[in-house]
Amino acid sequence: MILAVSLAISAIFGSGVFLLLQRDLLRVVVGIVFVSNSAILFIIAAGLSRGDAPIYPLPEGGLLDAGTSDPLVQAMALTAIVISFSTAALLLGLVYRLYAAHRTVDVEDISEAETREAEALEREEEPEREEEPEGKPAEVELEEETR
Repeated sequence: MILAVSLAISAIFGSGVFLLLQRDLLRVVVGIVFVSNSAILFIIAAGLSRGDAPIYPLPEGGLLDAGTSDPLVQAMALTAIVISFSTAALLLGLVYRLYAAHRTVDVEDISEAETREAEALEREEEPEREEEPEGKPAEVELEEETR
């Protein structure tokens, strides 16, 4: 049973890492979800023990003597699920905004579009040549105004 669980967890983790290395941002998000789910399953599998439910009031012997399972594993798994869900929601929101701005979720296409936009902004900020005022030079003009 332990071997089957560990193989399933490693298969999910491997699938997640494979998806993380793709160019499509939606696949990257799914890969992050797979990796976080494999971490949650690992936490649950590491704390897997047969025993009674950890419900208060505990019997006289305490937690270990009574044969109850550890509630810390369940609390950590639940916390990891909430964090994983919120991270996935945030990443999907960012991918949607990128798609709305660039009409693609391919990393290479987005990178090229961002480079083109940055170069266009640099060209707009740099004037081709400085304009010289007609007439008197600026120093003479300044001296006349200060008198």
